[in-house]
Amino acid sequence: MKLSEIVRNLELNVIYMDEDYEIRGGIVSDLLSFVMAHAPEDSVWVTIQTHVNTIAVAVLTGIKSIIFVSGQNPNEETVKKAKEEKIALLITKDNAFNVVGKLYSLGIKGVDRLQ
Repeated sequence: MKLSEIVRNLELNVIYMDEDYEIRGGIVSDLLSFVMAHAPEDSVWVTIQTHVNTIAVAVLTGIKSIIFVSGQNPNEETVKKAKEEKIALLITKDNAFNVVGKLYSLGIKGVDRLQ
């Protein structure tokens, strides 16, 4: 599913989105080490963590987009790094549980990365 379809269906606010990536899976976690170990490539990450380290984790794992939930907003440093690395940043006031349910209903499943 294209990222633009997710944005439209979940009514997400776009902070930064340079490309309309094909999203093949998803992960939800606020623990960076868990995401590093389990995130599939070409995925969307649902989290409340908004600091710049989220971008490093996304680059490391091949995550294409981060959805910040519960009204959390990234700082300027995070947005700047996301633009450099071409990681889409999206926000919603909705909570993580609801966002993941909506993603699942759209066909975005959580799939462990092969290790």
